[in-house]
Amino acid sequence: MAGAMGTAAVLPQGVLGARTYAATAHPPAGCKDPEGTPNTPPLKKFVDPLPRPVAAVPDPSVYPGADYYEFTMRQGTWQFHRDLGPSPVWGYWATNPHDPHKPIGMGYLGPTLNTTRDHPTVVKYRNELPTTHMFQEVILAIRNGNALVFPDPPPPYKPVQPFPEHIDVWNVVHQHGGYTAPQSDGLPLQAFSPKGFHAEGYTTLDPGRVKSNEAIYGYTNHDHSCMLWYHDHAMGMSALNVYAGLAGLYFIRDPADERLGLPRGEFEVPLILQDRTFNVDGSLAYTMVDREGEDTPVVNGKAYPYLDVEPRRYRLRILNASNERFWRLRFEAPRDVLLQPQLPFWLIGTDGGFRAPLQMLDFLISPAERYDLIVDFSKVKGSEVTLTNYPGTQVHFPGIPGCGPEIADIMRFRVIKPLSGGGDRSTPPEKLKLQSVPPIKPKPHTRRREWVVYQHKLFRTMTFNAVPYMAPSQDFIKEGSTEIWEYINPNHDAHPMHVHLVNFQVLNRQPIDAARYQTDYNKWIYGGRKPEDHPVLANYFTGPPIPPDPDEALSYKDTVKAPAQMVTRIIIQEFIPPTDEIASIPGSGATLPATYIHHCHLLEHEDDDLMRPWTIVKADG
Repeated sequence: MAGAMGTAAVLPQGVLGARTYAATAHPPAGCKDPEGTPNTPPLKKFVDPLPRPVAAVPDPSVYPGADYYEFTMRQGTWQFHRDLGPSPVWGYWATNPHDPHKPIGMGYLGPTLNTTRDHPTVVKYRNELPTTHMFQEVILAIRNGNALVFPDPPPPYKPVQPFPEHIDVWNVVHQHGGYTAPQSDGLPLQAFSPKGFHAEGYTTLDPGRVKSNEAIYGYTNHDHSCMLWYHDHAMGMSALNVYAGLAGLYFIRDPADERLGLPRGEFEVPLILQDRTFNVDGSLAYTMVDREGEDTPVVNGKAYPYLDVEPRRYRLRILNASNERFWRLRFEAPRDVLLQPQLPFWLIGTDGGFRAPLQMLDFLISPAERYDLIVDFSKVKGSEVTLTNYPGTQVHFPGIPGCGPEIADIMRFRVIKPLSGGGDRSTPPEKLKLQSVPPIKPKPHTRRREWVVYQHKLFRTMTFNAVPYMAPSQDFIKEGSTEIWEYINPNHDAHPMHVHLVNFQVLNRQPIDAARYQTDYNKWIYGGRKPEDHPVLANYFTGPPIPPDPDEALSYKDTVKAPAQMVTRIIIQEFIPPTDEIASIPGSGATLPATYIHHCHLLEHEDDDLMRPWTIVKADG
């Protein structure tokens, strides 16, 4: 997967600077888009400056002891490239407590929340989106039972419509990676519509302060210093809602970090990576029903942007917010500047916070993962460095080559600004005093729980353990316990698995005889699911366990790559939900039993049923 310093593959490349015009992307050889599939018109690369998401402004007066925000979901317009017309988009807008007539936002995506560790946040979310979806044709395809998008579970379960007949738009916000009580977690069936229709699991804090199209959530911020994000999580249509623009960044800051000497202010740059396709008029085109992945890279809402930087160290906070695309990223430098074609960088953090610094040349990032990097541009002064996607990295990587469009160049850094402030006073990454993440060591009696990625029809619905999401929780976990979860993936694609509430560590991966396992699992399903006939995982190993990749080892994670034909093991140290009240709001803490979920973060797979609840119960229960 990712290459540590000195181990990454080096492949022949073209001359840097020659690829300045993006021809229409096409699927790889042997693949063909269905008739009428839109493709983005050719775009000039690196002509739009990189936008920076604006920061929301808190109001500390509403709930004493907490920062309060009001976020409204609205439709607006956004221009993704100089040569494209404006597109209808969805986004979050934050109320400005200093000037209510000037909301904070871009139109696409949402404002950044900057919070302080252990200082809680309360957010009111308001839904003012249209009642007809931006991608209504996909909503209708789901409602009409189109096999490509309609969840069809294996027997004995029957299909269930994921949203009501009269609802084309509903939404709910999930704080991804946060330590959150379930009533504020943004679970799929907590969705609510612009007209105030509530899904069966809808909840809100402080109900006297909300209208029917609103919900109030409380966040503990009891996490490590890290970059989380927030995004739509509505049942059956989260992929469409996120694609339309409903996502944003959520930083948890620790004042102690200021002593570390990390790049700050303008030298800390968030990069929200997505892939999108555009019609000729510039409007968003959703093609995921027809193919895997979209054809154009978008960073912070701009296609092929550039950023002018100084010859100094920068901290890049990277989020893969794509619906399905894995990116294998590297920084290409001119051949006459460095001894190697890649500019080395340092990894200093992952999903859940800091880790021991690791020098690297490239890394693989799956949807929902975050990487915290230090990149030193001082050695390439006056040059241009291009963030690229490693050649041959298909949409679902690693796995069989998919038929999605291949993307190479993403954005460019122009190292042309003069050095400011008397020089770079940040700490060199090799001298950073970052506390290593202690390993979670399993014990002989540690509970193991299997999650099988099961697909009963080729290229159709996938489920965990052949059980649909709407079936009641069957997995009950004792409060405070440690567990090893084994994601068994006999399929042909890799999947990023996200577990709500907790951070975990990657233990190892192990190859399996996928074809034989799938055959025997099918026999178990269609033979009546008798416990005594369930396939025993140990009988299918084809090799020894493989250690985690260097970039994910001894790191806090909430999303893990589960490659094809492998079992991926993670260890979760303790399942303890936050039970304390937030800002003295009654009912804001968790009570047991507390149900959360985990799911594949390929959003189309999540919507199509690769998602299951699990429940924390009292230890003595």
